[in-house]
Amino acid sequence: MLYAILCYDAEDMVGSWTQAEDDAVMARLAEVEQALVRKGWLGPVARLLPTTSAVTLRKGRENLVIDGPFAETKEQLLGFHVIECEGLEAAIDVARQLATANASGGAFEVRPIGLFRPVAVQVGPSRAMKAAGG
Repeated sequence: MLYAILCYDAEDMVGSWTQAEDDAVMARLAEVEQALVRKGWLGPVARLLPTTSAVTLRKGRENLVIDGPFAETKEQLLGFHVIECEGLEAAIDVARQLATANASGGAFEVRPIGLFRPVAVQVGPSRAMKAAGG
């Protein structure tokens, strides 16, 4: 089963980290990710650019494009991991491991992925990683 693990935190706090602090968190995340690679579970991982670079299309009578992220929250979506594992409990365990890499607050949302395009079924994370030499 495919799961997205969405990483939320206070963007201004994470953005204020020194390069050394950021590098340390990224190194701890890399350790968790390498363990997932060895299991064949890791799919795409993305670190999103700041919400100040985002725009949102609001649907209505007339579609409206506005500056900023899609939601008004104190925590922003900062990135995500796509994993392929046996089930929800395994995905929650991965989220726990990712959480230990970053000592700040925030949250990790674990959400099953339903593939939208039939072609994507043929190129899931495991197959895509193997094709990319991972």
